[in-house]
Amino acid sequence: MFDLRWLIGGLFTVYGVLLTVVGMFDPPGQVAKAQGVRINLWVGLGMLVLGLLFLLWRLLSPDQPERPAGVPEQATSRDEEPVAAYRD
Repeated sequence: MFDLRWLIGGLFTVYGVLLTVVGMFDPPGQVAKAQGVRINLWVGLGMLVLGLLFLLWRLLSPDQPERPAGVPEQATSRDEEPVAAYRD
């Protein structure tokens, strides 16, 4: 199953980087319109932090499929042959 944390984290990170770069080079006229606040820079940094938190969350707690009750751990491995007791 596809984990949406990759998609959300990736998009927020990419847009955060773009908006941060744009915010660093805002012309003085745009900064004056925002009452002296470099809004693109601050929102870009916020999006970047949020995106990185989503990606970190995904890396630190990967989804693990639940093992059916009564099936030993060895029998659920895809790399090995199933245990003889579970063959038909």
